[in-house]
Amino acid sequence: MLLQEIAHARAGDKGNIVTIAVVARRIEDFPLLEQRLTAEKVTDYFSELIDSPVVRYAIPHLGALNFVLHRPGSEAVTQSLALDAHGKCLSSAMLGIQI
Repeated sequence: MLLQEIAHARAGDKGNIVTIAVVARRIEDFPLLEQRLTAEKVTDYFSELIDSPVVRYAIPHLGALNFVLHRPGSEAVTQSLALDAHGKCLSSAMLGIQI
């Protein structure tokens, strides 16, 4: 199943740090989300875009996971010449992860 089937995501970024919040659509799905969407899985998924392991924080009472990604300094959102390098694109991409 794709992550987008049970969750939605929002992102924010500042410089080379991107945070992505993944929220279960139904609180009953949070245990599955917490079990299958690991920091290691997200690190592997974004391995070509980040330069250190992803850190995951669980927020059970909201049914959410928050991920912190670090991009290389040269890829900071305010410094990159890449087309639409903002974190919002990464949150949409994250919903394509198989869980």
